[in-house]
Amino acid sequence: MHIAVNAHLLSSQAGYRQAGVSGYIQQLLRHSWAVAPAERWTIYAPPGVTRELIGAPPNVRLRVSRLPTTQPLARILWEQALAPGRLLLDRPQVLLCPLNVVPLLAPCRSVVTIHDLAFLRFRLHTPAKRLYLAAFTRLSVRRAAHVITVSEFTRREVLELLHLPPERVTAIPNGCDARFRPLDPSAVEAFRVRNNLPARFLLFVGTLEPRKNVPTLLRAYARVREHLNLPLLIGGGKGWLYDEIFALTRQLGLEREVRFLGFLEADELPLWYAAATAFVYPSLYEGFGFPPLEAMATGTPVVTSNTASLPEVVGDAALTVPPTDEAALAEALVRVVTDDDLRADLRRRGPQRARQFRWPATAAATIELLRRVAAA
Repeated sequence: MHIAVNAHLLSSQAGYRQAGVSGYIQQLLRHSWAVAPAERWTIYAPPGVTRELIGAPPNVRLRVSRLPTTQPLARILWEQALAPGRLLLDRPQVLLCPLNVVPLLAPCRSVVTIHDLAFLRFRLHTPAKRLYLAAFTRLSVRRAAHVITVSEFTRREVLELLHLPPERVTAIPNGCDARFRPLDPSAVEAFRVRNNLPARFLLFVGTLEPRKNVPTLLRAYARVREHLNLPLLIGGGKGWLYDEIFALTRQLGLEREVRFLGFLEADELPLWYAAATAFVYPSLYEGFGFPPLEAMATGTPVVTSNTASLPEVVGDAALTVPPTDEAALAEALVRVVTDDDLRADLRRRGPQRARQFRWPATAAATIELLRRVAAA
């Protein structure tokens, strides 16, 4: 079978751009080579992507664009104007598009992945970008032969908001990177010393934006900070409408207890999780929810929301609370900090739960679906 992948959202630059969809594409491709070594692949990628970045074996043809497709307008031009001709020349049997949009005039069958529909639920972008995403996502899921979602929650969102027949939508959960696992205590302690970290602290990791619900976390923490007697460290780059977070920190008098870390490098994320007493993630909406899964995989106790996809990710291996219930979140923080038996139980359950999310399984399920679509 000849499979093409629109990988123009791959990033060759270290930093936050290599997370999210870029990370999904990279993990999926690297594990697909092992799962389907006999298939032919054509990968369409932006400038800067190399065979080494995706670990491409000889049966993979990498086509790097001359357009600066890391820029949205250039990527849209490639997808809708240039891709149909390129596909006609390369003649793949199926095209995988890893984020929302397919070339509407593609001459082959296509499969599109939907990670979440937050742009339909929240005002996340400029009006022009929201209009583009809403219009082209709706057109793409109707044009595609099949839709993949990364969770059952997102599958339900697609069925409700995009009105597709259930048989055309399949949930294939993401995997957990093997880097996230219980670490050597001596390495964690060396990291703690190197970064001047306290012996005990709560950790949040996520972009500073409204749906991550950081203000509720700050208010819940302020309620019980005297009982907790440990600081709250917040890691993540600035997204949008983040000023309220810093203003509320000052208003609640938390300048000494709350420390903002900024963007955390991917290579050090396992150590940040492992060094924390507990990880807190009261997000309002997640299509999958990598941070709680990664924290559990390292053996760190997790407190997270009981909404969206998060319950199906954490199962019974974390404390879950309604994300808008400030009192319930405060109570959960006290429990996870003061109850040694609870923390020990969560440290045991977390890695066990995380092992259910494996990238080889994600790749195998995706390849099987692509085969079915190509054969139809």
